[in-house]
Amino acid sequence: MNLENKRVLVTGSDGFIGSHLVERLLKENCNVRAFVYYNSFNSWGWLDTLSKEQLDLIEVFPGDIRDPYAVREAVKDVDIICHLAALIGIPYSYIAPESYIDTNVKGTLNIIQAAKDFNTEKIIITSTSETYGSALTIPITEEHPFQPQSPYSASKIAADHIAMSFYYSFELPISIIRPFNTYGPRQSARAIIPTIITQILMKNEKIELGNLYPTRDLTFVLDLCEAYIKLCQTSGIEGQTINIGNSKEISIQDLANKIKGLMNSNIEIESSNNRLRPESSEVNRLCADTKKAFDLLNWKPKVSLTEGLKATIKWFSEEHNLKKYKLIYNV
Repeated sequence: MNLENKRVLVTGSDGFIGSHLVERLLKENCNVRAFVYYNSFNSWGWLDTLSKEQLDLIEVFPGDIRDPYAVREAVKDVDIICHLAALIGIPYSYIAPESYIDTNVKGTLNIIQAAKDFNTEKIIITSTSETYGSALTIPITEEHPFQPQSPYSASKIAADHIAMSFYYSFELPISIIRPFNTYGPRQSARAIIPTIITQILMKNEKIELGNLYPTRDLTFVLDLCEAYIKLCQTSGIEGQTINIGNSKEISIQDLANKIKGLMNSNIEIESSNNRLRPESSEVNRLCADTKKAFDLLNWKPKVSLTEGLKATIKWFSEEHNLKKYKLIYNV
């Protein structure tokens, strides 16, 4: 599918991945409608950092994904939906699980119900590797069992099932993209890589982290955006769930040491109790099987971990970017 002049709705466009995806869609000459979370500060999140020339090409739609009426207005007249809006902080899901159900499950239902009513051409639902829980087999294929090891994970599993039920019940043209851990510029400081980088930049005596031994499969955000573009362009993938990752795992401790080396830091690494997940909730291993992504989308990652980390460190090291963060521990 040629994406030029296609009308694309991106929910969660004010966030880390969403804002990068908006920029990537503009390069395809799409007509982008950017759904941002309405707030009294008139903030458009990371979209506020885009150039005036980019913003002039975007239709910004403030609303709330939990409101079916706002969602219907946003979905009206679009060809493609990239649904990224979600609550993502795992620790906060232990505190406020109902808000995760409202946003992640009901929000997804609002999107797909509106898409059904308006006969939207293509709908891409964003899942997460957290739906798999700690790996039972490595690498993790799309057939791996679901394990709801946190309320966040449970809410995303439910959202995926709601979406697939509309594919089976109404032949709604839904595909599910399931990213493993994504990183890069603009990521929340609650995520592991910005946590390490910002603590080094602040010249703390120690880096305080959670469990140091779990492994993660890390994808640079621009590689993930290429996967979204491939999903938008590719026909015949309705009803498919597709993993996006690097098929390589690295422990949190090794990752921290790698970042330390890239930043020429000798800072001590410490596991802090207040950053630990409950023991049975910890996801110990994640490593993606991405054969399906290559076979169906001809997608594979291009940015190495070292290259991606260098780009991320460089971005966070720029004072005007670092100043956007409250450098305190936030669940």
